[in-house]
Parts: sequence; structure tokens; C-alpha cells
Amino acid sequence: MHRRRRTALLLSAAIAAAAPALTACGSEAHPGAAAVVGGERITVAQLEGRVNEVRRAQRAAVRDDTQYQQVLASTGSLTRDTLHNMVLDQVLHRAARDEGIAVTRKEVSRMRAGLEQQAGGAKGLETAWLQKYGIAPGRLDDNLRLQLEAQKLAAKLGTDTTQPAFWKALSQASEELHVDLNPRYGAWDVQKSGRVDAKTPWVREVTTAGAQQPA
Repeated sequence: MHRRRRTALLLSAAIAAAAPALTACGSEAHPGAAAVVGGERITVAQLEGRVNEVRRAQRAAVRDDTQYQQVLASTGSLTRDTLHNMVLDQVLHRAARDEGIAVTRKEVSRMRAGLEQQAGGAKGLETAWLQKYGIAPGRLDDNLRLQLEAQKLAAKLGTDTTQPAFWKALSQASEELHVDLNPRYGAWDVQKSGRVDAKTPWVREVTTAGAQQPA
């Protein structure tokens, strides 16, 4: 498998797993929190900050207003996908830590250098990750660390990131962390270790995409 596809596999598979809907509406809401993971809050402000990072990068990359509106339309689930990735990052980190796995800056730098070479340079890689996965340039190294943790965890378990044994480890980590999402953003499926849309049609997601569009 192409290396870029392999390193991005966890991210793309996780977003795809978030598509099915559950009948559950999530647990008790935490005022001001988008999610609570391991007793630590991911605040709505933090989530919106991440989303705005992506929107600013998208706006910088697409100066034409019509094309930018098309980008917005094609990434309407950005807020939910971003929260999913913020939670998954912590879940995967917990699963890796449970197995004694760590990732060094040198390993991240080595992976990034290889991907940049394939993408035709740093800008090419940043653009690819922004367009395909909604990862802002400033968060690229964090995402590559996530990919490396996933690869190392799968190797430690004698499997790969597509197999049940890998996702079972993430499910266990999800249980340990007691992931709790604000119903506005859906619910966390422990078995899939992914965000799912709760059936709450009366809850409208509030994003800052339209209100804060950099010129």
C-alpha cells in the first residue's frame, strides 16, 4: 500500500466509522464542554479554535469566493470530524501508553520528510492533508504522531489498523477514559471508538464557519 495512504489509514477509517447513527443521545451534558475524556474537558472554545484554524487555512489556500463557498459546502461536517479526531487522539494515546508505546520527535520528523518528498515539498503535504483530512498545517505533526502511534500499536498487537484486534484495544481505551460527548455533537461509540450522530433533530449544531471567515 502506498505509504501516504497507509499513514492516513487510521484517520480516514475513523471518520468513515463515524457515519452510522445511534438512537442514544449521549450522556449528561457538561456546560461549556464539547466532550469529556478521562475527566478532562475539551471545551467548545477549544473545538471552535481548531475548526477556525482549518477554515483560515482553507481561505488562505482558496482565494476565489465562489470556490471557497464550495469548500465550505463540501466540509460541512468539519466541526464534528474535528471533535472526533481530538477525542480519538486521546483514546489512541491511552491505548499506546497501555502497551508501553511512545513516539519521538525524530520519528515524526522522519515520517514528515518522507511524505514531503512524495508530495513535492512541505507545502504540497500541508495542502494534501488540509484538503483530504481537514488537518490545519500547524497540526500536521500532531496528526503524524497519531499515525505513528497507530502503526506501532498495531505492530505490538501483531495486526494492522484495519483489523478487530486493533480496534478492540481502542475500545478498551475508550472505556477506561469514559468518553462523554455533548449531545450537540453526537455520541461516542465505545465499540467503534468513534463519534456517531445521535438522533436529536431538535439540536442544531452551532459553528463559527460562517461567522468567522478571514478575508
